[in-house]
Amino acid sequence: MVQQVLYRALVSTRWLAESVRAGKLGPGLRVLDASWYSPGTREARKEYLERHVPGASFFDIEECRDKASPYEVMLPSEAGFADYVGSLGISNDTHVVVYDGDDLGSFYAPRVWWMFRVFGHRTVSVLNGGFRNWLKEGHPVTSEPSRPEPAVFKATLNRSLLKTYEQVLENLESKRFQLVDSRAQGRYLGTQPEPDAVGLDSGHIQGSVNMPFMDFLTEDGFEKSPEELRAMFEAKKVDLAKPLIATCRKGVTACHIALAAYLCGKPDVAIYDGSWFEWFHRAPPETRVSQGKGGKA
Repeated sequence: MVQQVLYRALVSTRWLAESVRAGKLGPGLRVLDASWYSPGTREARKEYLERHVPGASFFDIEECRDKASPYEVMLPSEAGFADYVGSLGISNDTHVVVYDGDDLGSFYAPRVWWMFRVFGHRTVSVLNGGFRNWLKEGHPVTSEPSRPEPAVFKATLNRSLLKTYEQVLENLESKRFQLVDSRAQGRYLGTQPEPDAVGLDSGHIQGSVNMPFMDFLTEDGFEKSPEELRAMFEAKKVDLAKPLIATCRKGVTACHIALAAYLCGKPDVAIYDGSWFEWFHRAPPETRVSQGKGGKA
């Protein structure tokens, strides 16, 4: 088997700072601030307008989604994604670097990294350490909004990187895919509530394994090494040589599992886009496992 050469999933703050200083941002290199915070905590767009990486555009996850869906943060259509990223000056030839301002170092950036990949774009990277470390290391910031020249982007959905409710339901019988849930342990077990959720109990999909996404990051907010990540998958008996679906609450932190596996040389992790939010509202009760409320979510 020919080993697939993978595009670099991470770029360093130093590399990006040198690229900014050398004037390389433009049609060939675009930077996106993909921050999002729970309502009532921080305001992502306001913070972007106050300070961001010079030349970065704001990627609004609330805009670039399927607004007609009853579920949270579902993928937009091919045309919707193409129009949105094209308006940010991104073409199929652009290297895209994504970061966010979360205190963990990374939260929403891997979701946008995966969105580009699921729509057929290979040259996309996450800023390792995020805006937290960009600031900590003293790299330049600006309040000047970027106004990139619009570009043409052609999106082609790669269905192998995306799983639907029906496919995950079928997988309960076939067990062709391993299923890994990236939420915090208490939410997975059903012993802690889902944050900001009305009518959504916590718990998990029958047969899923828990790997909280925060564990993939160091205390300083950087991605752990491939060796450490491999050991984490092995400890949970997740076989990276076999098919894998990642899930969470709404398909965001599941992308941290896809990124971690990618860094271990596995680029084919699929995301269950509807995740627990959809599963809770659609799946048979016996497939919803919880240690709270009598054992069923």
